[in-house]
Amino acid sequence: TGSSDPYCIVKIDDEAIIRTATVWKTLSPFWGEEYEVQLQPGFHSISIYVMDEDALSRDDVIGKICITRDMLAEHPKGYSGWVSLSEVDPDEEVQGEIHLRVEVLGSQGGRRLRCSVLEAR
Repeated sequence: TGSSDPYCIVKIDDEAIIRTATVWKTLSPFWGEEYEVQLQPGFHSISIYVMDEDALSRDDVIGKICITRDMLAEHPKGYSGWVSLSEVDPDEEVQGEIHLRVEVLGSQGGRRLRCSVLEAR
């Protein structure tokens, strides 16, 4: 039909912790959702998967982004902007990007991740 039913899954070290709402029948979804979660001191990466919900079969992965702990350290005030999606399956071409804000709050002993999933295209 030329459109998708996208939603996002946020994972910390491959553990799914957040699922956004599905935005039906669009290639330019707007979520505007913000989440705060506790970060373990030794976490390695945060991954955001953009998915296409499918009622008749398994949901498709449109693409993903990965933010490492080192990348977050390079942006102590957080990161905000558009990030290009990368492929999950090397045989699939991926086009698109996601707009988000990511920041780490608190001290080493009690850090929280604030993730704002804004929109995609």
